[in-house]
Amino acid sequence: CARPRPHPCSSLPAGSQLPCFHGSSTIRNLKERFHMNMTEEQLQLLIEQMVDGSMRSITTKLYDGFQYLTNGIM
Repeated sequence: CARPRPHPCSSLPAGSQLPCFHGSSTIRNLKERFHMNMTEEQLQLLIEQMVDGSMRSITTKLYDGFQYLTNGIM
């Protein structure tokens, strides 16, 4: 079962006037990205899959090259 942990979105101000929080699905979509319903094991597998996919992605390689050329970051 999923381990209880505080939701990162719980500190968002209710009724925020910021335009980025307007719309019925904005907060819901943000909360879904945290996968709070998953167990630690499920999260670990998901993160490993995400990292693996990113390491094989051409866009990641292009962005890394851009960061290296412009900022010396590798």
